[in-house]
Amino acid sequence: MKALIISSDTLDKLLKKHRVTRREVEQCFDNLCGTYLEDEREDHKSDPPTLWFIAPTNEDRILKIIFIFIDGNLHLRSAFPPNKDEIDLYERVGK
Repeated sequence: MKALIISSDTLDKLLKKHRVTRREVEQCFDNLCGTYLEDEREDHKSDPPTLWFIAPTNEDRILKIIFIFIDGNLHLRSAFPPNKDEIDLYERVGK
């Protein structure tokens, strides 16, 4: 797996707001069973593009992982439990 970079601010937010750990994010990358999707919503467009996917942790906790690629590294933007619409979209388009 490419290097996963999580800023201290992002990690703090993940832990406090979503109770998501770095290890859970790593497990989701390891357990990915599908493809990365590009977030094409106007408010979320970026250069490089924002990518996301939904995958389980080793404890079967389903998380939405949002990141960008910079210089071959994965820069995490966020990770949290997805809502039903996000799960449905990923099931239709990402798998």
